[in-house]
Amino acid sequence: MSKKTHHVIPAPHGGWNIVKGGAGRASKHFDKKQDAIDRAKEISRNQGSEVVIHKRDGTIERKIVNN
Repeated sequence: MSKKTHHVIPAPHGGWNIVKGGAGRASKHFDKKQDAIDRAKEISRNQGSEVVIHKRDGTIERKIVNN
């Protein structure tokens, strides 16, 4: 079974989105990247998922693993 993930990605028209791995659309939008990261960490703790944080260019900046 693959690990569940939540991604913090740049939104097409500004701001940052949280997207569940495999989902076609964002579950939440934020103006500030740090706000999106904080919420993704909360979701991750509750669901036992991994957070993948992306840079503005879409590449992966870092991962946060919760067990």
